[in-house]
Amino acid sequence: MTTPHAAFEFLNRATGAAPLPVPEFEGSEPERALAEKSATEKPVERFATPFRLATAAASSLAFGAAAAGEIWRFRGGEKQTIRIDLAAACASLAAESLVRRNGSPIPPHKDETATTGFYRSADRRWLYMRGAFPHLARRTLELLNAKDNAKSVGDAVAKWNGLALEDAIGFLGLAGAVVRSAEEWRATGLKAANPITLTKIGEAPPFRPDKSETPLSRMRVLGLTRLSAGEAATWGLAAHGAEVLSITSPRHATVEAYGFAAGKQARELDLAKPGDAEALRLLVRDAHIVVDSHRPGALAKLGFSPATLAHAAPGIVTVSLSAYSGAWAPRRGFEAVVQAATGLAAEQGAYLAAKRGRPQEALPALIAAPVLSTLTGSLAAAGAMAAVLRRIREGGSWHVEVSLAATADWLMGLGRIDAAAMTTRDGLDPYLYSCETKDGWFELLGPVVRMDKTPLLRGVLPDRLAIP
Repeated sequence: MTTPHAAFEFLNRATGAAPLPVPEFEGSEPERALAEKSATEKPVERFATPFRLATAAASSLAFGAAAAGEIWRFRGGEKQTIRIDLAAACASLAAESLVRRNGSPIPPHKDETATTGFYRSADRRWLYMRGAFPHLARRTLELLNAKDNAKSVGDAVAKWNGLALEDAIGFLGLAGAVVRSAEEWRATGLKAANPITLTKIGEAPPFRPDKSETPLSRMRVLGLTRLSAGEAATWGLAAHGAEVLSITSPRHATVEAYGFAAGKQARELDLAKPGDAEALRLLVRDAHIVVDSHRPGALAKLGFSPATLAHAAPGIVTVSLSAYSGAWAPRRGFEAVVQAATGLAAEQGAYLAAKRGRPQEALPALIAAPVLSTLTGSLAAAGAMAAVLRRIREGGSWHVEVSLAATADWLMGLGRIDAAAMTTRDGLDPYLYSCETKDGWFELLGPVVRMDKTPLLRGVLPDRLAIP
């Protein structure tokens, strides 16, 4: 069983950021079954899982805060106390579900397609597929030669060998994976050693930032992100004072991450157009950090690889978020697909069946929150700040790599708890705040890390959000 302190020190060593001051972790891993009332007053369990979510959330957020605190010391600041409550850290993994607009929860995004879900193959293997966007759903149906209903898709999947269908899905750039046990995932050779990888990719003199009131004041971040992991990463940097500009594309569908939208500006660029691509190059020259959550290689084809960015802006920190690392890095993946591939869904299903007293009826199941996405975003932000710190100490341009699968590997290595780690809005009042936009009055969960000299910033929501 890994403690938050041990998890923090592991991240510290993995990134080469040591020495960093050790934060204070308050409370313990939530192990008592709690309930949250939904709009219909029915109790809804959150995070019914054996995994140590609070330890993972607290240690990743605390590591980022410790790196930020050290950056601030180089900018004329002083040593400060960092505290984080484990229950609040666990609740932050469900930041989206805690958002309220005019007092009511925002309905979660749902895939309106039968190409999303668990299906069984001819060799009795479970697969999870995700047709998250219309073009993915359409192409998945074409692969299966099926209609968009559960029976037709189920009948089509039942004609395939599980691994053969997984390979076909990967080859065509679709999203899906065979449900594996943790042992089967390790046997693939794809298990990551560390949740964060830092690599020096270019030479540059040591960074000498000026004095500031917050760790990342006047540091410019470009967020080329689409979904919640990337949005959580840039939100984490904005909370420490960075100036974040989110670059969106008219060509790509997005799912708004309301819980991670505060404190940013936005600009739309179509990088397939020479004029817009040149506009991004000009922005890169003035940027300190670039966060990319597209599939590996997608931006490189447009002339924006980490090496190219480091050549254009020596000393820059580039952050790459992906679904997988290693040989599977080019594959498309989403939270639920990665849970299936890495062993989380298999163990989650077994846990829930045992909890019901029917272990023999175990079926794969998903953790009821985007825990990998949020954790990976926190790790990406922490890795970016660790890279800035190494740039200050050593110089150079740095590339930070994180993935949902690497986060899953790390989470599964932290040990287990005996009872469900749950979350409610109870006890979160110190971290909740409100802001008004033209679309209504929003209540959000702010940063849960407390720093006594440089409190994290909450920010306001932009008016660009599309409200359902």
